[in-house]
Amino acid sequence: MKTEHIYLSLFSVFFLITAACSQGELEELTDVAFEHTSEVESEEESTVHLSELKFNALGIELDTLQKRSLSNTVRVNGQLEVPPQHEATVTSVLGANIVSIEVIEGDFVTQNQVLAYLSHPNLIQVQTEYVRSWRQMNYLEREYQRQKRLFDEEIGSGQQFQQTEAEYEATRAEVMGSEARLRQLNLNAEEIRNGTIYERIPVVTPIEGYVEDVGIQIGQYVDPQATLFEIINIEHIHADFMVYEKDVHQLKKGQQISFTVESAPDEELVASIYSVGKKFEKEPKAVHVHAEIDDPQEYLIPGMYITGTIQTSSEKVWAIPEDAIVTEDGKSLIFLADKELENGEVEWEFTPVEVNTGIQQGNWVEVKLFEPLPEGAQVVMNNAYYLIAEMNKSNTSHGH
Repeated sequence: MKTEHIYLSLFSVFFLITAACSQGELEELTDVAFEHTSEVESEEESTVHLSELKFNALGIELDTLQKRSLSNTVRVNGQLEVPPQHEATVTSVLGANIVSIEVIEGDFVTQNQVLAYLSHPNLIQVQTEYVRSWRQMNYLEREYQRQKRLFDEEIGSGQQFQQTEAEYEATRAEVMGSEARLRQLNLNAEEIRNGTIYERIPVVTPIEGYVEDVGIQIGQYVDPQATLFEIINIEHIHADFMVYEKDVHQLKKGQQISFTVESAPDEELVASIYSVGKKFEKEPKAVHVHAEIDDPQEYLIPGMYITGTIQTSSEKVWAIPEDAIVTEDGKSLIFLADKELENGEVEWEFTPVEVNTGIQQGNWVEVKLFEPLPEGAQVVMNNAYYLIAEMNKSNTSHGH
């Protein structure tokens, strides 16, 4: 091999010259010869040699170093949520018994659709009291108009007029309050005034969406304000990420987030930031970042755990696949490749070059060169770990 030829040439010259040299000159020549030999050995040990056959078997890929657009990224995690205005807790405004349930969990319901019916003796009492108050109000209204006319004509007593007016206004307020309560019970006041008495009241949903939870059963007595159903509209589902303090300054509205859900790790989704929180959570110290999902899928459910990457900026840099960089003794190395003929056979020589690494996006990593590469230099694009292993093996054998 090349090293052996160098050794033979050096020592041939060395022995020819020693015959004509003094002792001092001989020592000087010996130092020079061995110094040059060490340099050759050092140069040989810093490279890796492969035959054409091994090169092909390893599938080593070569290319020139090129610039790519890479983005600075921030890794985040969080969960899927819906805005509070698209979630509803349906309660009872009256203590009553459940007489029927019209939906089950997972059903889609429209706004004001009946979810269940309630019944209780108090319900009858509320309606009869309303009818009594309404009729009393009508009587007092007529009496008030009569007393007012007498008072205006200076025939009737002012005290009597004032007393009638007060009774009328009080009863009128009572009727208005009863009608408001009937509206809360989803009952028609006009039909009740015309003689219809409802034995049960409907429980309706204030929003459209899916029935998330049914917390009742038939025959059960429920207290006022007790939770009966939970409704959620997932049409407005969004991604809620937690971003740590050190990364918040890089965020702004409109930035894209690529993310996956735990149940479908191979399907990447995209969302755009529309709101960055202004308050840090204590544990962990992070802010909420809300992002609108570009193409929501049917399998997305609020509460799902998600992980994502926020693209904060983009720039063109020298880049190389991650597989083409190897770390050795705290240094990041890439390899340059050169092909030469040795005894009529092709031999590949690989030389390590130290670099600094920077931005990483996917499989591509930014490399910062300490010195420019030779023009047209071929760079190894994969299997760097194998080349460093071969180089270390070669160094070990030389050491022995």
